Amino acid sequence: MPDPFVGTWKLNVEKSEFDENHRPTAGTMVLELDPEGCYLLTAEGAKPNGEKVAERPQKMIPDGKPHPIPGMPGLSAMASRPEPNTLAAEARREDGSVVGGGSYTVSADGRSLTATTFGYDTQLRQFKVRTVWDRR
Repeated sequence: MPDPFVGTWKLNVEKSEFDENHRPTAGTMVLELDPEGCYLLTAEGAKPNGEKVAERPQKMIPDGKPHPIPGMPGLSAMASRPEPNTLAAEARREDGSVVGGGSYTVSADGRSLTATTFGYDTQLRQFKVRTVWDRR
């Protein structure tokens, strides 16, 4: 049975709920699974002014253990699969405080994915968004 997360997902802007400072007009997310069971998430999209943006690629190892985040000293990522169709991830500082995270849940029919994410953007503004993605 194929992994429910793996594939290319297109942002459904109409069904999503955005933060005041994070209002994309388009987006594509790709989730891949390597032979060791690690997920690689890449995403790109467009701002309201048409400017293209790309998110920093994320590697999620769903073993419930902290793993250093490359290029981000003092931060670690922890991911788990609390349910077969849910992937949860957090980023933490060395003191254990959470700086961001999210959950990704694929619908029972496998056609959509809902992501609820929170954290801080590059301008240190706190955000929380709920995005809905359609399988391509």
